[in-house]
Amino acid sequence: MSQSPEPKAPAAKAQVKSGSHLERMFAAGHFAVTGEVGPPKSCSSKSIREHSAAMRDSVDGINLTDNQTAIVRLSSIAAAVHVMAEGCEPIIQMTCRDRNRIAIQSDLLGAYSLGVRNVLCLSGDHQCFGNHPQAKNVYDLDSIQLIRAVRDLRDENLFVSGEKCRFNPKFYIGAAANPFADPFEFRALRLAKKVAAGADFIQTQAVYDVERFAEWLRLTGDMGLHPRVKIMAGLVPAKSAKALRYVSTVPGMRVPDDMIRRMEAAEDQEAEGIKICVETIQQVRELPGVAGVHIMAIAWEKVVPEIVSLAGLLPRPKLESAGGGNAAAGA
Repeated sequence: MSQSPEPKAPAAKAQVKSGSHLERMFAAGHFAVTGEVGPPKSCSSKSIREHSAAMRDSVDGINLTDNQTAIVRLSSIAAAVHVMAEGCEPIIQMTCRDRNRIAIQSDLLGAYSLGVRNVLCLSGDHQCFGNHPQAKNVYDLDSIQLIRAVRDLRDENLFVSGEKCRFNPKFYIGAAANPFADPFEFRALRLAKKVAAGADFIQTQAVYDVERFAEWLRLTGDMGLHPRVKIMAGLVPAKSAKALRYVSTVPGMRVPDDMIRRMEAAEDQEAEGIKICVETIQQVRELPGVAGVHIMAIAWEKVVPEIVSLAGLLPRPKLESAGGGNAAAGA
């Protein structure tokens, strides 16, 4: 089994914000790995538990999508309970599409009381893409305002209204970034706004065009963002050339033509897709500012351990227990 490289020397000891495993991995200087599970369109926990168990020893946290593509699914907060039952750390996604500020803050308090310590703040896919296109979106807050709301609740004990919260949730705050959408120069500025609002870590859109990703990193580095936020490169392993070609047509995505031709020429396209994903991990690890990878094996979760192993990221580093348990103090 491949051995994980020695961690980079951590910077001066930073204040603990949440005590989550993911936060402590970054603080220790380790290259972090997260996976993702999409809750089912049912009330069954079977698939969540199975995927979590399969990824348990390969990732440092598991994202749980929040009604992705605007399709009704088991809630990310309920799914988080099943992830924790399998011995994994959840990262719930919280979107602005479906909730006003009252519901968002209520869900955050509820999630923390159940043991959730990581939250990824997102706008959410527009409802026209889902199975309830007539639904009314909310967007009472945008994603940057949501980040700020979570930070104020954590650091200042303040609700959005300005009222004090007696037992405030200590979340490790994440956000998303797309290095490939146009206008390109705006992408670094948008990241800067999210970092200023309080984002602790970033998970990016899927990286296929490493050259473009490296240029975005250069821009964000020139803005002094790298010491202030942990950037995780997003990766989506492709099963086929057809899937990769489809991705290349999605607005805000970039797939090099030679990568599509390589997949088309492969006898075993699934194996080639895994190989490309592993190679991409190895390439982005060498780029300044990259602190980890987020593997989104959509409907292909079983390959995550294989990818992590082939990339030389196993075994995952072990950390001492954070202590204090998961229950909210005084709750």
